[in-house]
Amino acid sequence: MKRAKRATLTILTAVLGLSALGAVQTTRTSAAPALHTIAASREESAAGSVGRALFLPGPRDGDDRDRAAVRRQLRRGEPGTYIAEILQQRDSSLARWPDRAERPLTVWIQPAAAIDDWTQNYVDRVRDAFEEWDGLDLPVGFVFLDDSSAAEIHVTWIDHFSEPISGRTKWARDDDWLITDANIVLAVHHHQGEVLDEEAMKAMALHEIGHLLGLDHTQDASNIMAPKVRVRDLSNADRATVRLLYSLPPGPVR
Repeated sequence: MKRAKRATLTILTAVLGLSALGAVQTTRTSAAPALHTIAASREESAAGSVGRALFLPGPRDGDDRDRAAVRRQLRRGEPGTYIAEILQQRDSSLARWPDRAERPLTVWIQPAAAIDDWTQNYVDRVRDAFEEWDGLDLPVGFVFLDDSSAAEIHVTWIDHFSEPISGRTKWARDDDWLITDANIVLAVHHHQGEVLDEEAMKAMALHEIGHLLGLDHTQDASNIMAPKVRVRDLSNADRATVRLLYSLPPGPVR
């Protein structure tokens, strides 16, 4: 069995008038929702990775040729995307879900929460966010389930985080850089008490689902995957980047 590696991304969104602002922090540990915990054989660690790699064979000639072909495909597809920024953040590696167009990822969204100011409309806005990504016709899609135990992706609610964030995505990958499991936690209130309005919640969900799909941040604030989320919908660059990601094999490209 391949060992799973865990990656955690945390995103901040503060609501000011009609703007959703966000700041990003990367952390190794976070509180997972009680209803769903990602199974991972071990936490990512430099020592463990180095120790294991010492016993792996070096790259074969075929591997070098394959990576050279991926780099050529990247150069052709890169214009209009922020794939280079993702590669820089991921040490020149790409992570994504396996192709499974005929078997969509199953998603459960917590249908109710005993949290002040929580509204059923939040569930609808998160569904809208999944459907916006799903409309890109990637080789991986989403379907919603009512049974949490049968779902691969869980979206749960929290009143607020103790740190200045309003959403957290946690996902695990295997040694082939294929994402194997994921969950999202969304806060109803910013850590200082402000309530997220529905459009801010949708923007937050769009950003988190982008992480769930394998995207990282871009410094261009016109994109949903910017560290400070200022837009409410996917940009052309968001669409082009995720399409390029899912046209490439996962793993190192150099």
